[in-house]
Amino acid sequence: MKYIEVKRHPDGILHHGILLYDDKVINCCLGRSGITTQKKEGDGATPAGQFKILYGFFRKDRIKKPLSEIPLSNIEHTDGWCDAPELPQYNSLVKLPFEGSHEIMTRKDRLYDICIVLDYNMEPKTKGRGSAIFFHLTSPELKPTEGCVAIDPKHMQLLLPMLSAKTQMIIHP
Repeated sequence: MKYIEVKRHPDGILHHGILLYDDKVINCCLGRSGITTQKKEGDGATPAGQFKILYGFFRKDRIKKPLSEIPLSNIEHTDGWCDAPELPQYNSLVKLPFEGSHEIMTRKDRLYDICIVLDYNMEPKTKGRGSAIFFHLTSPELKPTEGCVAIDPKHMQLLLPMLSAKTQMIIHP
């Protein structure tokens, strides 16, 4: 089993983190509220814990399919992710148009050009414990995420070929 470890950055800025994999040390962005053990929908925090890498998405209209053992699918313009705790589709991929609250996976920015789904709050799902916890790309300005872990595109391209469905991400509180 291989592990990606995510820790708070020593600079003390809540949304700055460090990602460790093998001998690589990579700066990453976390949620605007830092890391928490008490994740709630909309709190802007990255959940602490150990999470499997399930599968991922990429934007074939922007990049070629990355090399990876992780199953990767093209993000379609009809893909969304439900973040409405009251709905049965909560924390899962939905087809657009969709009546409930959701994220649009084909974002105008490039954050989801590569987007890996972590198994946070998947089985069983707990309403209100948080949704759409992904491993994705940073913004050029290194802005905080809404609760995900994000790295620079060049680092993602470097890491993806080394990852598989047996890789787990450990986010330290």
